[in-house]
Amino acid sequence: MDQVIAGHTMASRSAQQVGTLEWWQQGGKWFSYEGHAIFSRMAGQGEPLILLHGFPTASWDWHRMWPMLTQQYNVLVLDMLGFGFSDKPVPYDYSIEDQADLFEGWISGLGLKTVHLFAHDYGCSVTQELLAREQEGTLPFRIASICFLNGALFPEVHHPLLIQKLLCSPLGGLISRGLSRRTFERNFRRLLGPANPPDRQDMDDFWQLLTYNNGRGILHHLIHFMEERRCHRNRWVGALQKATQPMRLVSGVADPVSGAAMARRYRELVPNADVVSLRNVGHYPHFESPWDVFSAYREFRKQQ
Repeated sequence: MDQVIAGHTMASRSAQQVGTLEWWQQGGKWFSYEGHAIFSRMAGQGEPLILLHGFPTASWDWHRMWPMLTQQYNVLVLDMLGFGFSDKPVPYDYSIEDQADLFEGWISGLGLKTVHLFAHDYGCSVTQELLAREQEGTLPFRIASICFLNGALFPEVHHPLLIQKLLCSPLGGLISRGLSRRTFERNFRRLLGPANPPDRQDMDDFWQLLTYNNGRGILHHLIHFMEERRCHRNRWVGALQKATQPMRLVSGVADPVSGAAMARRYRELVPNADVVSLRNVGHYPHFESPWDVFSAYREFRKQQ
């Protein structure tokens, strides 16, 4: 199944006034994971829906969709370790598998038996690991459905930015600690499509989340996920191919990193691929065009 949707700028703009970054933080709660504080938010009623954010941002990415989703579902989100308002320990062996442990423990601790997953970017890899664990019979809950947003599901068609390559290099520590607001903003804007560019306040918020608790100092540790994707490629792609629950990919095809080529690869490798393409939308569809993403997700859930 393939659908193409043109981005709706006006609808996106209307979703901007849901609150500030301070509002987001004040509405959250912290819990402990391996002695580290993890930021989380929960709201709504209905079936549990877990949101998984990307790199190098945080759960704030979902704030424009939050009021729409919480009207329909019991929505739960956290900032993964090393991201956003959660702790950013140094030294620490950051990994996708460890983040999957975090989600597994959190969901299990809440007593949830069945959840739906909605994942972006880095969160897509965490979701693939959770899916592999479910197929192995080790996950203490059932994954009822999965919706992916732009992420490197297939590392062979991932096209990282130069700054990401540098962070992975032996110079990564210097690049990470020396990252300036100007360099961050220039690279971040390259990821976004033309439909709904971020304004000054948006960039202030993303930068604040990145630098909170000395976040710049660990970017070169977090970005090792790109190598993990290559190492675990067969396991994680195999999990997609063996999945029995409903899955959908919503792709911002203007994304230069994991956009149109990733969607094409998904159609090639995933049986009965369900793909919704968003024109003029880049790497952050839920931020750039929240109403279109919500509409695609609501339709996906209605089909189940």
